[in-house]
Amino acid sequence: MDNRPEPRLDARTEALQSRLGYRFTDPRLLQRALTHRSFGADHNERLEFLGDAVLNLAVSSLLYERFSGSDEGDLTRVRAHLVREDSLHRAALGLGLSEVLRLSDGEARGGGALRPSILADAVEAVIGATYLDGGFEPATQLVRQFFGDLIFGSEADSWAKDAKTELQEWLQARKLPVPAYRIVATRGQAHAQTFDVECAVPMLGLTELGEGRSRRTAEQEAARRMLGKLKASDRPGGPLRL
Repeated sequence: MDNRPEPRLDARTEALQSRLGYRFTDPRLLQRALTHRSFGADHNERLEFLGDAVLNLAVSSLLYERFSGSDEGDLTRVRAHLVREDSLHRAALGLGLSEVLRLSDGEARGGGALRPSILADAVEAVIGATYLDGGFEPATQLVRQFFGDLIFGSEADSWAKDAKTELQEWLQARKLPVPAYRIVATRGQAHAQTFDVECAVPMLGLTELGEGRSRRTAEQEAARRMLGKLKASDRPGGPLRL
């Protein structure tokens, strides 16, 4: 049993509870969820681990409810769109997590409070903390708050395969190796970097560049451009008919 006194949350963290729509019985869980490993030993990585599992289960449950006629492949694809870093980063910005994260002075000076990976991890940690404090139902309500409009306001066929998946399947269907991705340049400060990523299909002698605020976004853009080029080439009269 933890006999330490419960922490007194500051005004910004109290306001966060209002935005979450959930008040913690044990405020220490919320405080830990907002603590980056750079700040101290009682950080949020274990809660992030738990929150990732809760998030996937909650999203799966909501998708099962919403898309009763969809098969496993469709549901898996939609879930992958929802639980990726970009989506969690947007959820974190909507909650204002950057204002309440506990970071070391060095991490804060380096722009850690705005780093997409740190913010996405904090969202998962908050979900994990909510689950420990109140159970699966309030955690699911929190996930519904993040993604409910997307899930219940769309149709399953509107969630197209992401460009990297579609490119890989296009190549494999033609017995060609999967593409290779590499970062060719990064620009900007650590908290606001832009990535240039190359997508290469060596067997065809083709490369395409993509740009994005994260490596994943840049890879998707490069894959989208490569896919467009290959599809154009695959049409009758295309320059690289395969």
